[in-house]
Amino acid sequence: MTNTKNSITYADAGVDIDAGNALVERIKPAAKRTNRPGVMAGLGGFGALFDLKGAGYDDPILVAATDGVGTKLRIAIDTGNVDGVGVDLVAMCVNDLVCQGAEPLFFLDYFATGKLETEQAARIIEGIARGCEGSGCALIGGETAEMPGMYTEGDFDLAGFSVGAMERGADLPRDVKPGDVLLGLASDGVHSNGYSLVRKLVQMSGLGWDAQCPWSDGSLGEVLLTPTRLYVKPALTAVRAGGVHALAHITGGGLTENLPRVLPETMGAQIDLDSWDLPGVFKWMAEIGSISEAEMLKTFNCGVGMILVVAQDQAEWLQNMLTEAGEVVYPMGKVTHEAGITYTGQML
Repeated sequence: MTNTKNSITYADAGVDIDAGNALVERIKPAAKRTNRPGVMAGLGGFGALFDLKGAGYDDPILVAATDGVGTKLRIAIDTGNVDGVGVDLVAMCVNDLVCQGAEPLFFLDYFATGKLETEQAARIIEGIARGCEGSGCALIGGETAEMPGMYTEGDFDLAGFSVGAMERGADLPRDVKPGDVLLGLASDGVHSNGYSLVRKLVQMSGLGWDAQCPWSDGSLGEVLLTPTRLYVKPALTAVRAGGVHALAHITGGGLTENLPRVLPETMGAQIDLDSWDLPGVFKWMAEIGSISEAEMLKTFNCGVGMILVVAQDQAEWLQNMLTEAGEVVYPMGKVTHEAGITYTGQML
């Protein structure tokens, strides 16, 4: 092929294929650490292969989930603290899968930016790998898209996709009945929902991301970037032990909107707001924005990131099992005959 004097390359247009290849090589060790039974082929091919029989399934039903991190990314970008958002990305997907009764098997990510910065991208994807390790899920593929003109300098976006499986007939929710006990698992902060309001409240407070956090050690930005908690392993242990009728991941919509998703239409729940202490981040936000209790409960997790609906006669030993697994567990209410969520006690 003849070169002309005015010829240009893809790199001249802002896309560096060599940087993308370097990134793949950089993240291969992190991806390898997530290998699990069933993985046949991962990074580098046109597609990733997974063997369900190799993973131990006889008659599997597949369950899929996809999600992002939301505007929490804005804080990560503005502060340069990008190491935890990959964990958020995985958690938002796999915590949903386990609510269906599924074991997360593999994960794929989509990372898009205007100009690929290999070091930044590697830190993000290594965070994704940590999230996969923490949930027993293999990172077997993904896409890095360098798109000049689509993102301003330094900006990026993330999306994640996870597939899990369960044996036929093991799906959740099932057998939910009035009198079932609600066991709440403590969150690690705001997780990955409501950050448009979080950012608005920080703006109202007049504080910068590097200011001392008002309710915890560290800077405000650093504390607000605490990754979403991974509930997969303890939740699956409880499900396999028996007595778990449903799980609800408390994401956008808070307690008020998410718990009804796993209850029969004719049933509801009563929640005792005095059964756990509202974490400092939520007290601070409620005070800064004069936010009502009802608004807090339908926007944020308010300190409870996952709820297990369990048989009344097995609630105590399931609570003990989850506590031994490292979770902070709140017996926070029960399923009722009447539809809707009612609250007793006072949160604020």
